[in-house]
Amino acid sequence: MTTEILMPALSPTMEEGTLAKWLVKEGDSVKSGDILAEIETDKATMEFEAVDEGTIGKILVEEGTEGVKVNTAIAVLLEEGESADDIASEAPAPAPQASEDRAETAAKSAPAEAKAPAAPQSDTSPDWPDGTDMQKMTVREALNSAMAEEMRRDDTVFVMGEEVAEYQGAYKITQNLLDEFGPKRVIDTPITEHGFAGIGVGASWGGLRPIVEFMTWNFAMQAIDQIINSAAKTLYMSGGQMGSPIVFRGTNGAAARVGAQHSQDYAAWYAQVPGLRVVQPYSAACAKGLLKSAIRDPNPVVFLENEILYGRSFEVPKLDDFTIPFGKAKIWREGSDVTIVSFGIGMTYALEAAEKLAEDGISAEVIDLRTLRPMDTDTVIKSVMKTNRCVTVEEGWPVASIGNHISAVLMQKAFDYLDAPVINCTGKDVPMPYAANLEKLALTSTDEVIDAVRQVTYR
Repeated sequence: MTTEILMPALSPTMEEGTLAKWLVKEGDSVKSGDILAEIETDKATMEFEAVDEGTIGKILVEEGTEGVKVNTAIAVLLEEGESADDIASEAPAPAPQASEDRAETAAKSAPAEAKAPAAPQSDTSPDWPDGTDMQKMTVREALNSAMAEEMRRDDTVFVMGEEVAEYQGAYKITQNLLDEFGPKRVIDTPITEHGFAGIGVGASWGGLRPIVEFMTWNFAMQAIDQIINSAAKTLYMSGGQMGSPIVFRGTNGAAARVGAQHSQDYAAWYAQVPGLRVVQPYSAACAKGLLKSAIRDPNPVVFLENEILYGRSFEVPKLDDFTIPFGKAKIWREGSDVTIVSFGIGMTYALEAAEKLAEDGISAEVIDLRTLRPMDTDTVIKSVMKTNRCVTVEEGWPVASIGNHISAVLMQKAFDYLDAPVINCTGKDVPMPYAANLEKLALTSTDEVIDAVRQVTYR
């Protein structure tokens, strides 16, 4: 069977070029690597090599032709035993009659029936069985417990970062890990986020499972190239041959008067990146279950924590091996009048607002996304189909926020169920002030959530 030789794309942006000169003629035998022609682009003149063996049966585009589109057939290559006569025998069949064209066009122009959106597939099963014994635990203790359990279970897991070993962690999340696992698995690093993040990525390629702690995600901006270009894209760029099982974790968002450079919320930044898993827990149980899942996951995981939540206590199940799957939201409070969606520390505003709204007879359903990539939008859609209203809550900036994304999803998949616009409660569109009174104004609040709910419920 004859083979068409196509106009090559000699650069990522090339769309057309000039076939400057043929270096072969019809009847010439060629093999892979032989130079066939010279192609001119707007940048340079380049040689074009053969990739197959055969005989040049016919040249379709004469040398000197300008504006030849990429992937246009420029010649025909014959295999052994074929002749130029075979080219004609493989010509395409004649086009259909005009009447057939008109009938087909009419059929295509008929209006298509609108399809109803697929019903959301929401997993509302409990995170642990009914009757499970519970214990009080802070978020700090839950994270520490998760790492210790996974390090006992799998000796390829290790922790590295600034002050994680001798100092027991800047926020004491790694407390006692050095004593139990030793300096080869709990490793203090220099103050060089780009460097130790890169070492962690390389270790993940070598069969280990690093947990890289950033003292704050603000400092991880030094390492963002390693996180996105090295860790997140490797599985795709290696054709599935090499993944990067690594967890990047640390404090995210505002704390208390640490200024503009130490108060940024990176949830929306990282949630946009294909190849990453992005997690931001609220409670101790979610922190433990999701961190254990993150350490076991074969993909790079961005695990966003909050300094203010570290000392808060929650109920955590007493289970030998407690994990929470990614992509499963949690309904903290059921309601019928409005859906409030949040994650991380934003849940404090959402739950406080729901309590106060209930006093006025407004029933709010509160959903904790927990994982931002993958995101369980089905649970949100299903809730909005019931409540017909939605308010989102987060501390990050308003432009291209997580709430913006949820609003777009609801417009596409639940538009007919909405009785009011979706309102996004976010941090203000300013760098975080240092002054305490201005910092408070720059963040969203329980009162803002209540005001937003009153707007969408018209009460």
